[in-house]
Amino acid sequence: MKLKTLTLAIAISLLPSIPRALEIEKIQLPEMGDSAGALISPVEEKEFGAAFFRNLHSQADISQDLEIEQYIQSIGRQLAAHSDNPSTPFHFFVVMDPNINAFAGPGGYIGVNSGLILLTEAESELASVMAHEIGHVTQRHLYRQIEAASKMSIPTVAATLAAILIGTQSPSMGQAALMAVQAGSVQFQINFTRDNEKEADRVGMQTLADSSYDPRSMPTFFERLQHSTRYYGKGIPEFLRTHPVSESRIADTRGRAETYPYRQYPDSMGYLLTKAKLYALTTFDKNAAMQHFSTLEQQGTAEQRAVARYGMGLVHLQNLQFPAASEIFQKLAEQYPNQPQYVAALARTAMESKDNQKANQLFAQAVRNFPNNDAIKIEYTRYLLKSAQPQQAKNILLSLSDNQKQQPFYFQLLAQIHADMKQAAESHRYMAEHYYASGQTDDAIMQIRLAKQEKNLNYQLQAILDERLNFFLSEQEQKKIDD
Repeated sequence: MKLKTLTLAIAISLLPSIPRALEIEKIQLPEMGDSAGALISPVEEKEFGAAFFRNLHSQADISQDLEIEQYIQSIGRQLAAHSDNPSTPFHFFVVMDPNINAFAGPGGYIGVNSGLILLTEAESELASVMAHEIGHVTQRHLYRQIEAASKMSIPTVAATLAAILIGTQSPSMGQAALMAVQAGSVQFQINFTRDNEKEADRVGMQTLADSSYDPRSMPTFFERLQHSTRYYGKGIPEFLRTHPVSESRIADTRGRAETYPYRQYPDSMGYLLTKAKLYALTTFDKNAAMQHFSTLEQQGTAEQRAVARYGMGLVHLQNLQFPAASEIFQKLAEQYPNQPQYVAALARTAMESKDNQKANQLFAQAVRNFPNNDAIKIEYTRYLLKSAQPQQAKNILLSLSDNQKQQPFYFQLLAQIHADMKQAAESHRYMAEHYYASGQTDDAIMQIRLAKQEKNLNYQLQAILDERLNFFLSEQEQKKIDD
């Protein structure tokens, strides 16, 4: 099949804009369809998205905090269920990056930077950004732009796209990543059309309203972003570079929003707690963080003041001030027994302070009270490993919901469990899966080879190791062919 040159017209919904240092204009992509016929198949799209997400793990700081991930997934699921195509598969995640940005890659993978979440002043503002990205996906703006053919494999394209994504945050890292995945000069241009943006705004606002979020939040957030540009100078956020916010665009979204009846849209506890945790995790100056939460603790509703105290407790915990943190979390857990974040923080404080008896009691009780809470199960698993109880840790880990069992942290914990149980081959096997899920195929191959060197392998495990090694080597070879 002959290679053709492709120019894409895609903005933030695929990836953020490309820095000038990379001088990327074009790329050669695999055949995914044409303007008149069938587009990429569902199976290919799923593989493309999964490969894209794996490569993001190796180049960006994808949040592994399940409390944060559970929240962003819950709001994403609510929006997706009320989108114009609710059968579309979506995967929502948070990138721990202070830059104001959000993006949607292939396969419905939608990422939101922690910096954008912290910038929002209401949950509906965050929902408006995500609804816009969902609109780009359901309208298939990415695939409607792709009309060229190539022999490049899905893993290589996914790696290239991920390299470009990290390049928007660090041009030098992005250039190095691009050179690693493809020889020569890789050129790529991403720029959605004005019609694409308008369409995503329109369908996104409908999704927003149908999902019980405030449609007026979309123009409100756009307007605040536009006003904030005067303070950025040349350092304009990626969201604004790839998502130009004009007066006409604000006016258009505001006009649409005004057609919906006005009412109050209170923020959920999940939103408030997630913002508090992200602020505590990402603020370098802990004294400033404590002052921030102390100020919030003096205002708002009882629940909002409680969230501020939760933030103060997290700062104490990060500063290893265990008695102060424990006192705050203990009171919160007693006052709000149905809020899992408070009891989880109390148990985590006991674990970090090495109060093993209290930690075990709190975690066990939390798992009983919140049997479907994967975040608590992960924390309990880590506690059981620290207290040399690998079998119990395995039992808890295996009870996670299926959508968590493909994450890098899941395989890493299984590897640690089997290492503690003196099962070296199984430990290497799961470390291989951890590396592969993190976009590090070379390390995955090494771990499989280490596993195969272990003695007394049973037939089933030997077959699994052979299959995975062949799979990893085949993917690695395909990348070499593409280069």
